[in-house]
Amino acid sequence: AEFRPDGFFITGDLGLVDRDGYVHIVGRGKDLIISGGYNIYPKEIEGEIDALAGVSESAVIGVAHPDFGEGVTAIVVRKPGSAIGAADVLDAIAGRLARYKHPKQVIFVDELPRNTMGKVQKNVLRETYRDLYGQ
Repeated sequence: AEFRPDGFFITGDLGLVDRDGYVHIVGRGKDLIISGGYNIYPKEIEGEIDALAGVSESAVIGVAHPDFGEGVTAIVVRKPGSAIGAADVLDAIAGRLARYKHPKQVIFVDELPRNTMGKVQKNVLRETYRDLYGQ
């Protein structure tokens, strides 16, 4: 975050203003995924995945992809005892999100990396999976 000379404070958050003038935060600028020319906000996809039975939490990142620029990639933590799989996740979101927002890969992990403040470290995930699509 930084102050600009004109007095604006740059936070890195991305927002939309609705018809009533309210601002809705849709994500972070550094987390924006550009895939096939589309701007994709991970928060929207994470919300759909996190709402699924059997999912504890998720993080959605963009990973370099030879055909799309970035491939939407979901990193998912299952709830204890859950057997939810990648096909289950993709089937569940099929009618809820535009096709270009669907993850190219769904990867299951025991936990998401976090910083000392408890925030998910998406930069660590991007580094971990940077070669996933063979780029």
